[in-house]
Amino acid sequence: MSELNKFDSWINEGGPAALVIREQLEPVEGPDGVFFPATFAAEQGNDPDRFRGGYHIDQFPDGTNVCLVDTVGSQGNRIEPIFMAGDYAKLVPQVVITAGDKRFSILEAGHRSADAIVRCSVLKNDLELAFKEVLKGNAKPLAQIAPTSLVFGVWDSRGTYAKLPRLVSSTIRAFNVYRHKRHAQYNPVAHFKNEGLLDGIEASDDDLAEKGYVSQPIGKQPTGKTDPTHGGVQLMPNGSIRRDATLSLAALRRLAVRESNGALLTEQTQALRHYILGLALVALTAEQDTYLRQGCNLVPTKEGNSRTFKVVHPSGKRDDYTLTPGDAKKYAEAAATAFGVGKNREEPFDKKLAERDIKGEDAGNIQKYQACEVVMFDVEANTFTLKTTVDGNVQEIAVSTTADTKFKKGRSNKTFEELVRLGAKLDVELSNGVALKITGKN
Repeated sequence: MSELNKFDSWINEGGPAALVIREQLEPVEGPDGVFFPATFAAEQGNDPDRFRGGYHIDQFPDGTNVCLVDTVGSQGNRIEPIFMAGDYAKLVPQVVITAGDKRFSILEAGHRSADAIVRCSVLKNDLELAFKEVLKGNAKPLAQIAPTSLVFGVWDSRGTYAKLPRLVSSTIRAFNVYRHKRHAQYNPVAHFKNEGLLDGIEASDDDLAEKGYVSQPIGKQPTGKTDPTHGGVQLMPNGSIRRDATLSLAALRRLAVRESNGALLTEQTQALRHYILGLALVALTAEQDTYLRQGCNLVPTKEGNSRTFKVVHPSGKRDDYTLTPGDAKKYAEAAATAFGVGKNREEPFDKKLAERDIKGEDAGNIQKYQACEVVMFDVEANTFTLKTTVDGNVQEIAVSTTADTKFKKGRSNKTFEELVRLGAKLDVELSNGVALKITGKN
């Protein structure tokens, strides 16, 4: 069996559901060390049960808890930049936006190929065409520009509304933790007021505290009472930290290359799936940066031997598997060569495009069609064709829908199947051929 075909059973129909990695972690200080999870902003509103901000720790009736240490989005943004340097950089196009003496790689952009920094360059047009192809079921153009958007997911929420799920997702959680609090006190090197160094300068104590001229406890409230701040968490005796990473092979098999008429191009589809699988395996197995944030430096337990791989089948059967970073890299290189890595690009930031984007002048050109008749539909593809009259001329409008399309009739939420049928009259709001909202009329 050739290197390129070793995982064909994974990418062909009837293959496994997922490849799952579980890895036990611990603070660099040791299993009983205090570490600092991610913190989150408080929810707005007056609901007494709303999240008040800080650590996200779910408490359960049996006394156990689960603490979110690093989110799936954060993990994705930490992993993706590995494709910027070394041998991994040869696996993907290096796409960079320049602004003066600054350079921004698309691999560092939070929204990837749908990020604002990309929309403010000539890449905008190429990516808009690629996203429109995604809506038609053809992922090849996007893979030639921004293949990691297929690996880590992307949503063109400000343009075509094309959305691709994460194939690789990783999250770090801690199970059963004690929450710590802490106080701190700032004392200036000199007693500025007592020593007369500020005589003649009018300023309140709050003004002086803000600038560091007087002693100040952390978390001081208007009443003068100090409020302890987050002091990290520590594992209980039965606690653990675990990174769960999943490669959804079922989602990978939905990627395809199609002709303009929708016909499947089998060989090119196979090459695309090989390529994206290779990138995903590299992302899963590459050595992770242990430093997540101040006070949170986590390393694998048992010198990395606690990592397990499981191939999970649709039946629920789980098979042990062994995969090294070297194995993943070798396969990814063969797959990249066969597919053909897209060209590197460096484009300047365009302030005029940014202005148009901010003002909404390129915001999808939303069209509204009222009481149009459905003349054709495809339930599996969730697409349909409307017949309407514009300036006395009969026209047919092709409509795609996404998971974010709203289906309504009166005050009730509906589904595609409930509203879209031959002869149905619909009101439709469209952006770049994608329905934002569909309202049933009869």
